Amino acid sequence: IKVDLNIDGLGQYEVDTSVPFMDHMLSLMAKHGFFDLKIKARGDTNVDSHHTVEDVGICLGEGFKQALGKKDGIVRYGNVSVPMVEAMASVVLDISDRPFLVYNSKLKKGKTGGFDTELIWEFFRAFSSSAGITLHINVMYGKDTHHTIEAIFKAFGRALDKATTIDKRIEGVMSTKGKL
Repeated sequence: IKVDLNIDGLGQYEVDTSVPFMDHMLSLMAKHGFFDLKIKARGDTNVDSHHTVEDVGICLGEGFKQALGKKDGIVRYGNVSVPMVEAMASVVLDISDRPFLVYNSKLKKGKTGGFDTELIWEFFRAFSSSAGITLHINVMYGKDTHHTIEAIFKAFGRALDKATTIDKRIEGVMSTKGKL
């Protein structure tokens, strides 16, 4: 897996994970988060997409952690709700070096296209753990699985964009302890 990431980008992307649905979701995340993102991944997709999706989450999380460096001046928190036709998803996150995932979704175990929907949880678990981000994903409603997952990824990109924004009023990190 090769990841090139610019968190201060324009939302340009080239994503090829060999999992087409994941490529679509990561492209949405990059576009809506204004991240320039290139990902090239190959895995054992002849078995299934599990390892590739999880490993992309790990590598992308590590990329964000590295790009943030000491986290000086970042806002730290991001929260966004995004509608996608009949679906609504909310993402709230804290770049705190306290990895934790809360994932409230009524997505049924199954597939959208050929993609296993339970891999969405795997991706976000891997990302939050490797990035050191507390991540809350709440799906309020949605009937179409594709629309629901799309709302999650758009909200995720936008929340990350908010949290990684530099605020010149912040000296060091946004913490009374002096570190994150």
